[in-house]
Amino acid sequence: MPEPTKKTGMTVHQPDTRQDLTGLFTEKPQSGEVNVGENITFVARVCGESLLKKPTVKWFKGKWMDLASKSGKHLQLKEHYDRNSKVYTFEMHIIAAKANFAGAYRCEVSSRDKFDSCNFDLVVHGNKNNYITDAGEDSGELDFSALLKKRAVHVSTEPEVDVWEILQKAPPSAYEKIAFQYGITDLRGMLKRLKKMKKEEKKSAAFLRKLDPAYQVEKGHKIKLQIEVANPDAEVKWLKNGQEIHPTGRYIFESVGNKRFLTINNCTLADDAAYTCMIGDEKTVTELFVKEPPVLIVRNLEDQMVMKGERVEFECEVSEEGAQIKWEKDGVELTRDESFKYRFKKDGCKHVLIINDVTKEDCGHYRVKTNGGQSLAELMVQEKQLEVYQNIADLTVKAKDQAVFKCEVSDENVKGIWYKNGVEVKPDARTHITHIGRIHKLTIDEVKPEDEGDYTFVPEGYAFNLSAKLNFLDPPKIHLDCMGRTAESTILVVAGNKLRLDVPITGDPAPTVVWTKGEKVLTDSDGRVHVESTKGHCIFTIEGAERQDEGVYSVIVRNPAGEDTADINVKVVDVPDPPEAPRILSVGEDSCIVQWDSPLFDGGQPVIGYVLERKKRKSYRWMRLNFDPYKETTYEAKRMIEGVAYEMRVYAVNTIGMSRPSAASQPFVPVAPTSEPTGLCVDDISDTTISLKWRAPERIGSAELEGYGVEYCKEGSDEWIPAFSGLTERTTVIVHDLPTGEKMQFRVRAYNMAGPSLPATLQQAVTIREIMQRPKIWLPRNLRQTLIKKVGEMINLVIPFQGKPRPQVTWTKNDEPLDPKQVSIRNSDTDTILFIRRSERKDSGKYEVQVQIENVEDRASVNIQIVDLPGPPQNLKVIDVWGFNVALEWKPPKDNGNCDITGYTIQKADKKTMEWYNVYEQYRRTNCVVSDLIMGNEYVFRVYAMNMVGLSPEPCLSKDSFTHPLVSRSVIAGYNATLSCSVRGIPKVSTWIVHIKIKMSFQTRKTQTQIKIFLMKFKSFLTLHRKQRNYHVQGPET
Repeated sequence: MPEPTKKTGMTVHQPDTRQDLTGLFTEKPQSGEVNVGENITFVARVCGESLLKKPTVKWFKGKWMDLASKSGKHLQLKEHYDRNSKVYTFEMHIIAAKANFAGAYRCEVSSRDKFDSCNFDLVVHGNKNNYITDAGEDSGELDFSALLKKRAVHVSTEPEVDVWEILQKAPPSAYEKIAFQYGITDLRGMLKRLKKMKKEEKKSAAFLRKLDPAYQVEKGHKIKLQIEVANPDAEVKWLKNGQEIHPTGRYIFESVGNKRFLTINNCTLADDAAYTCMIGDEKTVTELFVKEPPVLIVRNLEDQMVMKGERVEFECEVSEEGAQIKWEKDGVELTRDESFKYRFKKDGCKHVLIINDVTKEDCGHYRVKTNGGQSLAELMVQEKQLEVYQNIADLTVKAKDQAVFKCEVSDENVKGIWYKNGVEVKPDARTHITHIGRIHKLTIDEVKPEDEGDYTFVPEGYAFNLSAKLNFLDPPKIHLDCMGRTAESTILVVAGNKLRLDVPITGDPAPTVVWTKGEKVLTDSDGRVHVESTKGHCIFTIEGAERQDEGVYSVIVRNPAGEDTADINVKVVDVPDPPEAPRILSVGEDSCIVQWDSPLFDGGQPVIGYVLERKKRKSYRWMRLNFDPYKETTYEAKRMIEGVAYEMRVYAVNTIGMSRPSAASQPFVPVAPTSEPTGLCVDDISDTTISLKWRAPERIGSAELEGYGVEYCKEGSDEWIPAFSGLTERTTVIVHDLPTGEKMQFRVRAYNMAGPSLPATLQQAVTIREIMQRPKIWLPRNLRQTLIKKVGEMINLVIPFQGKPRPQVTWTKNDEPLDPKQVSIRNSDTDTILFIRRSERKDSGKYEVQVQIENVEDRASVNIQIVDLPGPPQNLKVIDVWGFNVALEWKPPKDNGNCDITGYTIQKADKKTMEWYNVYEQYRRTNCVVSDLIMGNEYVFRVYAMNMVGLSPEPCLSKDSFTHPLVSRSVIAGYNATLSCSVRGIPKVSTWIVHIKIKMSFQTRKTQTQIKIFLMKFKSFLTLHRKQRNYHVQGPET
């Protein structure tokens, strides 16, 4: 069966079933399609079984262009021979296709007296208006790269222009050229209208603004004509070539104030006319020119090479039917002549230039032009054909041998070029090219593997080539990096996937390949096994690998030069088997604990974890609980809805993937038992019965409360006995038939669908006899913390209790009996009251109340704290004075008022006014600094202590004034210094004596000794004014 055409990013048409394979071809090239920039390969096969020598194959584009000389960047011609099937394969590779590569192609094969040919087409999709570079820029184009120049398609990129303005300014001799360039079809009509419009119109009273002399619009676009009228109520008429226009879908009339508009949509050539707007007898006229879009060349001209006397046709295709084009040869326009040398043919969008009986003079460049682009092609005419006396032959050589390609042609003056795989061969130290007479030789010394390839000789000036292949004889070699049976070299394949072993091999001639597993030779007859050999590779494939496909595979390659063998270890791995159905160990309010077993088979790879899913029982949607594999086999699933039935399932995960899901677990409902009942107590008791009561649990949950169960046991026993069968919905119960005199313990549990709650148990055993209600004190919540009262406030404590018969009530304070003169006590059957009419500090303490029936008692205590204002702080004194600041210090008060001191309030007063001002409030330290004082003034300070009751009644006062003595200072020479002091004296100070002591030191350089001198240099007197209290003494500047 023929091999399909190879392709890369392209489309190949199916072969024409009407063309049966006849002659030499066993497979013909098929027409194909490719996008610009992509690759495509055409394949032809010839059976060589009946041929005595290798057939010759030529590839052509169009009629005559031989592609042998085009090998290069964009074109490669290859061929190879399969000795087993005796089939020659010829390939034409087109690389990075361009738009001009499209066209008709032909493949010819010949062998002595046999000949066959096949035509096929290539369609290139992409930009139609690209251009092709000159000949020398890119070798390997599919036109005459070395023999002919490139054709170029030039696309007009000029900006839009106003043809009307160009015609007005142009001389009459240029009208026809302008009309062709800008696509004007009716030039004569346009010139007549141009002549009319050159007349100046008179001014009009009806129009404030008239139509422009002319308008221009492209075909298919819309245009709006506008005028302005003097009378807004005036009626206007629009005419086209004298015929009135009525509003339609294409003609739209608009009126906006004084403006009138005529809009023409989707303009056609029929709209190219004179338009008139009339108001009464007055009118304004304009010309509308409809411009056709530029005519583009969508299929370019192709280069032609023909023999003298033949007929040539240059064909192109444009974008519009009936478009005007021009034909030129070497820049000169072609016209029909009397000899009918040139004929022009039109068929819709196709335009053809026909040249009959071509001669050498017809060689040259032919160009077709439109107003939107142009295309260029070259014509080459040959007078005679070059004959080949000796063709080059295929060579098979060994390493370091010499290879010689030799051919002989009929003309000894013909030069030629040698190519290897489409690339020109350049002479070097090992490669020699000679031309002696009619013989051309290519010699390669010391042949290397890289010299192998297709060699082609192309005579200059002739469109054919001679080709042959250089085969390098090389012993077979297997190139693998995973040979052996170690873990690092083992090939893993997932069960069910395709196992494909692609082994690179080398060897010339191509070696034969044998695959074995153990002693068994593997062939295509084994069903799932496929063995294939290609150039440079041997491929072993198993479809849908299974576990029994594991093992060691051996590949053996042989050719006349030798043999090579390699072992490949294959391991088949799979996903694990699914685990068994998971088990639900327990459930909670919104969770459950699930457990499962590991899968029986791990798939050949360790299980790295598990993935769990859950769903509601009536749902089909499974929700994944973890995304990373969970390594344990016990999992707590959370965030479920209490009371809803769920199911669980598990996946096992290994490095290959995830197993199928396990079977679903048994349905379960997340629900939690209720909390224990509250407030269990004995309501009544007799010789054989007891009455219990309790309150409902604080938390019941989503499950409905089914009832309560009551149990009892003897003190010291662990055997709990149900008080009655079943459950009760009531929160009170009477237990009968109890043994008289026995001490019994009782407990109550609440039940729902999750089971019993934790039990609520009596705090101590109860004696079954008709005696009493256990004494109990119900201490109010506000008395459970320390009760704080101010001195003088009333205290009234009411403490309820229970007990049957009436318990005995006893009050104590700090474990001492109460003083009845200070405290009053009143007792009743259900409560006791402690009353103090006017509290004092000594009433503070711990009060304890006890209720007792026989040997059963209950106690409660109340802490009372009586607080008062604190005493004044102690020992306020001035510890330092500097500048305008004073530092104060004091001690806490001796009496804190029976509570913590929360802060101090510091005040100051000028002794002149004795008005007190707050310096600090809520100040917590026992020292502070008072700033912003006036030097020389006398101040008094006082401090109050503060607690939770308030400020102390009395403050602590400082002395009524303060002094500031002189302080010693060190002064730097050259700087000013100021000394200050504050003094007191009776009578007031009038004079200061200032002594200045100067300490100086210096060192003489000559003796290098230190001498110190102390001088008492100055005595001065300072007279002080009586009203001044703060004095400054400034020393001399030295």
